Amino acid sequence: MEIRVLRYFLEIARAGNMTRAAETLHISQPTLSKQMKDLEQELGKKLFRRGSTSLSLTDEGMLLRKRAEDILEMVDKTADEFKSLGNITGGEVHIGCAESHQIKYLARTIKAFKESYPLFRYHLTSGNTEQVVERLDRGLIDFAVIVEPPNLSKYNYLEVPEVNTWGLVMKRDDALSKKERICFDDLVGLDLICSAQAMQVDIPRWCGEKADMLKLSGTINLAYNGSVFVKEGLGHMLSFDKLADTGADSELCFRPLTPPLKTKMFVIWKKYQVFTPIAELLLNELKAQLYK
Repeated sequence: MEIRVLRYFLEIARAGNMTRAAETLHISQPTLSKQMKDLEQELGKKLFRRGSTSLSLTDEGMLLRKRAEDILEMVDKTADEFKSLGNITGGEVHIGCAESHQIKYLARTIKAFKESYPLFRYHLTSGNTEQVVERLDRGLIDFAVIVEPPNLSKYNYLEVPEVNTWGLVMKRDDALSKKERICFDDLVGLDLICSAQAMQVDIPRWCGEKADMLKLSGTINLAYNGSVFVKEGLGHMLSFDKLADTGADSELCFRPLTPPLKTKMFVIWKKYQVFTPIAELLLNELKAQLYK
């Protein structure tokens, strides 16, 4: 199975049409069609459902698309790493980030770093802790920025100095907005929106077994999306402070929980990881910035 053929396959999956994909790839349609037939024969599975004017993926084709995306991402990342081996003026680093206002420390570090290495490029992937750690384990990113304690048997880490404060995001005219802090009893009966990670890890850490009494209306990965749902009257959002727009001109407001619930942030990387020169330099800069 050739890398080139996987790129062809992904373009067909994206275009949904053999002719359009061939035009984008600048090859003939018969050549592309033969490549796909050969790929299906090699795998022993049908990858496409062929309609009169379009193509769709079979279940096997959907699986191959996911695997092909991972393979090509790793191939491209490896190529970039080798290009940067002899080029300490630049290079690329891939970072997976959980959502937090404390990401400002990473931004400040990169800003300072680019003054010395102007050709340096960064690629940020957003997701919850589970998602970014999975990408780290698969070698698709160099570092992960997470908001729960790391597994010390698998990862080295740097601790970000500040902590994230949990609270409730609601409409400014909500009755609870008159309170300075939100207690557990205030949450009972509310339609709550929060991340799945929060309901599994953080909220039980705050209220113990009583977490089962809370009504989870929906889960989110991005607080911005959750804030839109709050504006539209779908519920109240449990979130870190400073993720949703709750400024003076916003129709939303934030009230911290009581007793306070705090979550630390960590930059982690795999133990015994071999970095490219530019990634090693960025790690040194992170250490200097976080522990100065």
